[in-house]
Amino acid sequence: MYAAKRETAAAVSMQKYVRLWLSRRAYLKLLSATITMQSNIRGFLTRIRFWHGKKHKAAIVIQAHWRMYKFRLALRRHQISIIAIQCRWRQKLAKREFRRLKKEASEAGALRLAKNKLEKQIEDLTLRLHLEKRLRMSNEEAKSVEIAKLQRTLEALSLELDAAKLATINECNKNAVLQNQFELSVKEKSALEREIISMAELRKENALLKNSLDTLEKKNSALELELMKARKSTNDSNENLKEIEEKCSQLQQSVQSLEEKLSNLEDENHVLRQKALSASPKGSRTSIVRTFSEKYSGVLALADSERKPVFESPTPSKLIAPFSHGLSESRRSKLTAERHHISSVENYEFLARCIKEDFGFIDGKPLAACIIYRCLLHWHAFDSERTAIFDCIIEGINEVLKDGDENSTLPYWLSNASALLCLLQRNLRLNGFLTTNSQRSISSGLHGRVIHGVKSPFRFIGFEDGLSHMEARYPAILFKQQLTACVEKIFGLIRDNLKKELSPLLNSCIQAPKAGRHSGKSSRSPGGISQQAHSSQWESIITFLDSLLGHLRKNLVPSFFIRKLITQVFSFINISLFNSLLLRRECCTFSNGEYVKSGLAELEKWIVAATEEYAGTSWHELNYIRQAVGFLVIHQKRKKSLEEIMQDLCPALTVRQIYRISTMYWDDKYGTQSVSNEVVARMREILNKDNQNLTSNSFLLDDDLSIPFSTEDIDMAIPMIDPSNIAIPECLKDNPCAQFLVQLQK
Repeated sequence: MYAAKRETAAAVSMQKYVRLWLSRRAYLKLLSATITMQSNIRGFLTRIRFWHGKKHKAAIVIQAHWRMYKFRLALRRHQISIIAIQCRWRQKLAKREFRRLKKEASEAGALRLAKNKLEKQIEDLTLRLHLEKRLRMSNEEAKSVEIAKLQRTLEALSLELDAAKLATINECNKNAVLQNQFELSVKEKSALEREIISMAELRKENALLKNSLDTLEKKNSALELELMKARKSTNDSNENLKEIEEKCSQLQQSVQSLEEKLSNLEDENHVLRQKALSASPKGSRTSIVRTFSEKYSGVLALADSERKPVFESPTPSKLIAPFSHGLSESRRSKLTAERHHISSVENYEFLARCIKEDFGFIDGKPLAACIIYRCLLHWHAFDSERTAIFDCIIEGINEVLKDGDENSTLPYWLSNASALLCLLQRNLRLNGFLTTNSQRSISSGLHGRVIHGVKSPFRFIGFEDGLSHMEARYPAILFKQQLTACVEKIFGLIRDNLKKELSPLLNSCIQAPKAGRHSGKSSRSPGGISQQAHSSQWESIITFLDSLLGHLRKNLVPSFFIRKLITQVFSFINISLFNSLLLRRECCTFSNGEYVKSGLAELEKWIVAATEEYAGTSWHELNYIRQAVGFLVIHQKRKKSLEEIMQDLCPALTVRQIYRISTMYWDDKYGTQSVSNEVVARMREILNKDNQNLTSNSFLLDDDLSIPFSTEDIDMAIPMIDPSNIAIPECLKDNPCAQFLVQLQK
């Protein structure tokens, strides 16, 4: 079974392949036959079409030649007829001309007769002219004679008129004299009337004066009584003064006796020391010295303090220095040095805390600056000849500027440092600081020391009497200079940071963005610029300026500094945009000029909104870019002369800058041309002369890195600050260095 199935399967497969071969062979034969039939039919059809086309072309050629022949025959016929018509017309015109000439020839005789008549008439007219000329000459002579007579009569009349004028002038003078006399008489009359009235008034005043004299006599008698009483009181006071003088003389005598006793005690002390050194051992010598020093320590200390008063710069430690009677000189100096060191360290720590922490502002006053100034004033730092407290303040400010956040620290310390500088400037000037040291007269001798001690008894225990005039020494002057440099440094850092942040924004705003695709086609016209791209690029600058102004006003930076900063920012915008315009040819186009002009209009709106208090003259800082952009968007540049461009359109720009813009300009919107070749040639001549004169060849603008203000400008611009009425922060009330501020606040 399996073998039979296998054989049937093999037979089926063989039959399949045989049938496949047979069907393929039949198909190939049929295919070749159809291809040959189709090729023969197509060849037959193409041959028929070719012969038909050939016949058609031959027929067209025959028809064209036949039509050409017919048109030529018609043209020749028309030409012959036209020539015949022209000949007939010319013949007619010639006949007319011939007839006219005949008529003229017949009229020539009549013309000759008329000519003879006219010649005779001309001769008659010439004779008449000669006669008229003679008559005119005679008339002119008669007129000249009459004119001479009239001139003589005029001269006589003028003389008579002058005489009449002189007579009238004399009469006027007489009238004026009479009028003056009349006015004088009227004035005398009015003066007499006034004198009469004044006499009546004087009589009334005389009566009043008599009454006042009576009252004055009464007052005089009362004053005499009071004077008697005052004399009695002065006599009593003189007696009291005499008693006081006697007491003073007694005191002087007692002081002299004390001096004598002191000298005797010193001699005895010297003798006892010599005896102790020569006789007793070391142990007993020290005990004797101790007993003697303990016995006379008070007197010696008083004498030393009276003999050598120390004039040192008042520091916070000296205000509370106790008077130690029983200590030696070296021990007392050590104690005062230790106390001074401890108090100075506490003061430095307090100032460092005031500098590092942000206390903010209260009632528009920078709190840190007011506290620092009050502390320096309380510690008498301005009157000290040697102190390191000013260096500590400057170093603390510099450390805060280095370590802190620039966006918040710099405006905060610009406000505080400028306020502290103004307080120094005004109070140093008002309180008499920064003047030469006055010569202090120190009375010599014990009598002068006693009187000085009576006047200021608290000087022995370290207190000042408050009557001495404070004077700023060299450290205060140096601190003011360092603080001025610090304010300028902070201003420069803020300005440089603003320029760094503004540079990438300006690079994207100098050139108009490329147009987007509209309806599948690229638009090259600047009108295809998307409003979103335009607004985003210039609005980024507007938002930057808004944030800058808000940040400065938040830190209460004076409007003087804000105005200077914004002015320099706009100057940087002007320089960056103008230099980019001159360096990049793709920016010197008509469409780009329109784009930058619209952005400048946005900046103008911002300046108007910011007001002149903060913006100042910022709009004038954009003169260069405004004039350059205005020149780019003018349509008729070729009609403008060089004088019109330099005087009307671009008065701020130099010839080199105008030449650069004119040669780089190209219009991608309307196809307008730049200035004329004559203007370019004139500018080239001027530039060649400038090159020969060795002038600067640069057409770019330079950035101004100077500080646009001085200490006097700050003093005049910033309003007064009263540091007395300030609220102390809660974190400082427990500090011992701020207790005097708390007491003043109470």
